[in-house]
Amino acid sequence: MSDADASDASDAEGELCDACPENDGGPAVDPSIFRPFWKDARAELKRRDYAKVLATVGGITAVGSLAAPVAGLTRVFERKYQGPVYEEGIPLVDEAGERIAEDRIAPGEQLTVFPEPRPGIDDAPTLLVRFEESAYGDQVRDEYTVGGYAAFSKVCTHAGCMVADRDGDVLVCPCHSGRFDPVTGAQVVGGPPPRALPQLPITLSGDGYLVATGDFQGPVGPGGE
Repeated sequence: MSDADASDASDAEGELCDACPENDGGPAVDPSIFRPFWKDARAELKRRDYAKVLATVGGITAVGSLAAPVAGLTRVFERKYQGPVYEEGIPLVDEAGERIAEDRIAPGEQLTVFPEPRPGIDDAPTLLVRFEESAYGDQVRDEYTVGGYAAFSKVCTHAGCMVADRDGDVLVCPCHSGRFDPVTGAQVVGGPPPRALPQLPITLSGDGYLVATGDFQGPVGPGGE
């Protein structure tokens, strides 16, 4: 063995192998990845490339973990249920799933409600309004209202947008400025919608919450007669 080889062996025997198991019977020599090569420019580039790979894999994993709940949320709004939107006795609930008590809103106010507990129905959003009972015209059937409350589909009969705005007492669709008057049974009073928003018959349950007594009295959204 040359003096140089002997010197290298002596240096190797004095090094510790942090990556090796204890008492493995082998020489206490660091693998080449930990030797001076690891400190040169080529190794630095390799370490950077390795870090980029880890970051990329981590990013893909994070995106994947977010995609799952988003995909689940999308499925919630797919229309798979083909029956009536409401039926007799179905409670009205707000976006948090809370049932609507008789004193929930004051006259002149409105609230978006849904049928409990039926996710996945595109036609479910419903406008609950409240006025003095004397304010309603003949187009609003008394048996479909209770305590000054009336409910109408929120889906515009023109293009299917949500009737989300209001101008005084008039309900307004922001897409094409369709206008509906709730005290005359959500009849069209402006814009392109071809017909009124269908009304939902409601009443109070024995425990004081608003419930449907049937489904919408007419087709929901665009189309229909």
